[in-house]
Amino acid sequence: MISLAHAQTAGAAPGGDYTSILMMVAMFGIVWFMMIRPQMKRAKEHKSMTEALQKGDEVITQGGIAGRITKVGENYINVEVAEGKDGPIEIIVQKQAVANLLPKGTLKSL
Repeated sequence: MISLAHAQTAGAAPGGDYTSILMMVAMFGIVWFMMIRPQMKRAKEHKSMTEALQKGDEVITQGGIAGRITKVGENYINVEVAEGKDGPIEIIVQKQAVANLLPKGTLKSL
């Protein structure tokens, strides 16, 4: 009985190997379009935003610090975060740490 059942299922699905390969390719395609591609697009937009930073731009860092850019270097920027009695208080931040570029005049309304 067992050999008869095994014999019936052995030749029942011609091309069954292609189905599993096709399913794996389809799953990779779904993962690519749902996860990897949007992440790559966001990374590209963030890189172009950080390359376009200029003196006077108002930004928010990934740590939540809001300020105005006072100096732009190759990898770092100086951000004015407050006015002190001896002059503006500045911090040095990596360009990649900038999360958002704010519209001009936003800091005055905060």
